[in-house]
Amino acid sequence: MALRATVTTRALESLQRLAASARRVEAADLASRLPDLVIKARELAASVVHGVHGRRRAGSGENFWQFRPFGAGEAAHRIDWRRSARDDRLFVREREWEAAHSYFLWMDCSPSMAFVSSLAMDVKLDRAVTLGLALADILVRGGERVGCLGLTGALSTRDIVERLAQALVAAGAAVARDELPPAAPLARGAKALLLSDFLCDPQALAERLAQLSSAGATGALLMIADPAEETFPFEGETLFLDTDSSVSFHAGRAQSWRDLYVERLAEHRDAVARAAERTGFSFQLHRTDRPASEAALTLSVALSFGLERF
Repeated sequence: MALRATVTTRALESLQRLAASARRVEAADLASRLPDLVIKARELAASVVHGVHGRRRAGSGENFWQFRPFGAGEAAHRIDWRRSARDDRLFVREREWEAAHSYFLWMDCSPSMAFVSSLAMDVKLDRAVTLGLALADILVRGGERVGCLGLTGALSTRDIVERLAQALVAAGAAVARDELPPAAPLARGAKALLLSDFLCDPQALAERLAQLSSAGATGALLMIADPAEETFPFEGETLFLDTDSSVSFHAGRAQSWRDLYVERLAEHRDAVARAAERTGFSFQLHRTDRPASEAALTLSVALSFGLERF
């Protein structure tokens, strides 16, 4: 027994050193993977059905939209005489409705997001960054402004994907440490899109969401989960390591913990969903064994018709 205890202790120390080393390289690893993620984000944005967001509407703006027949009771100064001269009817020049919103993205890059199982299609971190950058591209194409929460202002530029990716690289280890979105109150009317596994303290998250929405901002939470985190497919002797610390847990028969784990996970997700609801944020779950296009399309439709429907 003493020999077994010594071997187990040494193995545990070795695994802890390995986990600590892995955490140190995650920030640099993200920088090396971002070029591929940028390409995937561009492809994902292009694959989303055109027109689900930013559909053109008549209103007060500077850009021409369309001509339409002049209606009875309208002011005569609205008539476009040049266009009307080419027909036997009167026409009005309509301008496109312009009311760009400001969206702020937060893509969780903390250590827990680096987890991936054999059941998943992507690392949680890769999925969050790909979806976030793709949504930025879709929003800008729809005439909106987009920024990285706590890193950039809201921008409207064709190279928004590259600009936000550069902001993540420049932030480096700073974005790789925090499992909560930055505490930066947003202006009234602004919207925040938070992509994370939300494996954090629900109370701390609730307080942070309250800070973000204190001035009237709203938004959406997209919880990204690896399927192994839901099904708990572990059996026999298993050593669990906390990605955010040196804490570990050795289970002699991992399967005996499955029911309790599933119950606790459901309680945690309910707490996160309640925190979102109390602060006016919508909540949705996305699993990494499903295509990224599913989440991108769902969010795009929600952005078109109101995040409360997300």
